Amino acid sequence: MLNLQAYASNSSGTSSSEESDQEDAKRKCTRPKEEELAHLKPVVDSSLSVAKTVQICAAPVVIPTGQAEVARVVAPTVDELSYNPRYEELFAPIAGPANPFLTEQMKAPKNTLTGFVESAHISDFQFENQRKTFHSYGYALDPSVDANNGGGAEEGPSYVGHLQAAYDTEGKTVFESSKANRVGDKRKRLKNDNPEDVEGFLGPWGKFEDEQTVARPTEQERAELEEMMAKKQHRNRVTEDKPIEEKSVLHIKDSVDYQGRSFLHPPHDVGVNLRKSGAPDRCFLPKAHIHTWTGHTKGISAIRWFPKSAHLLLSCSMDARVKLWEVYNERRCVRTYSGHRQAVRDVSFNNRGDKFVSAGYDRYLKLWDTETGDVISRFSSRKIPFCVKFHPDFNKQHLFVAGTSDKKIICWDTRSGDIVQEYDRHLGAVNTITFVDENRRFVTTSDDKSLRVWEWDIPVDMKYIADPTMHSMPAVTLSPNGKWLACQSLDNKIVIFSAINRFKMNRKKSFTGHMVSGYACNLDFSPDMGYLVSGDGDGKCYIWDWKTTKLYKKWQAHENVCIAALWHPHEASKLVTAGWDGAIKYWD
Repeated sequence: MLNLQAYASNSSGTSSSEESDQEDAKRKCTRPKEEELAHLKPVVDSSLSVAKTVQICAAPVVIPTGQAEVARVVAPTVDELSYNPRYEELFAPIAGPANPFLTEQMKAPKNTLTGFVESAHISDFQFENQRKTFHSYGYALDPSVDANNGGGAEEGPSYVGHLQAAYDTEGKTVFESSKANRVGDKRKRLKNDNPEDVEGFLGPWGKFEDEQTVARPTEQERAELEEMMAKKQHRNRVTEDKPIEEKSVLHIKDSVDYQGRSFLHPPHDVGVNLRKSGAPDRCFLPKAHIHTWTGHTKGISAIRWFPKSAHLLLSCSMDARVKLWEVYNERRCVRTYSGHRQAVRDVSFNNRGDKFVSAGYDRYLKLWDTETGDVISRFSSRKIPFCVKFHPDFNKQHLFVAGTSDKKIICWDTRSGDIVQEYDRHLGAVNTITFVDENRRFVTTSDDKSLRVWEWDIPVDMKYIADPTMHSMPAVTLSPNGKWLACQSLDNKIVIFSAINRFKMNRKKSFTGHMVSGYACNLDFSPDMGYLVSGDGDGKCYIWDWKTTKLYKKWQAHENVCIAALWHPHEASKLVTAGWDGAIKYWD
């Protein structure tokens, strides 16, 4: 088209300048020659190849918006990744400088947790052959030397172990040596292959002729053993035959007052009616520490109020002594009772308080006169008594029961000193005995994690309570109204059972917050049954509200385990605690 226009302009007779312009336009618009297109061909071919490549790649590498293509480094200590790494990232060399603190052993390459294992060209037979040779003769071929490279026939084989023996025997293995050269086979065995000899048949199990299966002591060792056993028997015989000196010490000046009344008589000038049978109308939380009784040299095991009046306090300790304390006036130690060889585990008053029985780890139960300190009688079943309790009925004050380490509850008659009944159904040591239901029944707990209810004088349990969720309950107390049993459970809880009818656990009422696992911490109710108090293994004392099970108060009562806590039956806000630090503390 441009060529036609140029041809038309030339034919119309234009000027020379116009002709030159037209010639330039003509030269630009004319079709290029082949040599001119030669240098453009590679560019066109490369663009076509790019187009083909794009069409073949169906999933190109796409970088998310706002991110640069930076290689991610995976730390060698990382155990878990939150993305799917590529192969190049997982097997990339460790980036960063070398650790200068690594030892040569730590720098060495490893393919196992303990080192680097190389494959060895050795058969199982040759391995066992060399192992048995080393075990029998003390030498074996050196496995680190290759016979084909470095350890050839010119230098001879290389050995490890007893080299002289290897050179003397020319390195023969156990399979190459004859039986005559075997040191281990020189011992002769007993042989009896006759199958008709039923009793003497040995077969392949014959022993060596000089083999001893029983180690016999030498003459010197036999003499030492006999001397040791003689001393032990003599010591035990003397301990059992020689009676311990049972004594008591009166610590006050006069045992009677100006009217001839002993210290067992309740005082009248303390501002509290100690003779009344009713409880205070309302109890309050104690706030202050008012007194500490000291005198025991070891931890306290149990404390008991004097019956009804509670003007005296009886304590037993691991120092094998029992002490009687004043609660009012000067709060002195009245009398100390000594008569046990080992720690005293439990004590129990009779209803009048003029007698009490103590249970010790020396396997003896002893009946004491509270006023004079004399031992009235002794009882023993050759087992450790863990708890003791007089029968609460006035017409059965000559009977007391004790739970022992041999799973029994034994009843003794103090008049004759005989065992009148045994209750043997538990599967573990008996920890507590609690009378319920107007003293017609009693409840026992044991290390077998069960609770059993017994009819008095019937040696078969009428109720057996055990549950997979129950734990051992080494301390139990009865509520003042006689309807509930509070049990110290070793899973750091206080669980409640009904003491009448079905003896069912009250699962809605449990008291937690304290730590008693492993300790038999005794617990008690307040007289108005408004609070529940208990010690714990850290020496703290805890007070809960009975109705809501809410923890009202806790404080550090003792330096060691607070083993017992008792609320005074006639005081509204006074309680006593005892601990393994040997102290008895009074709180108000």
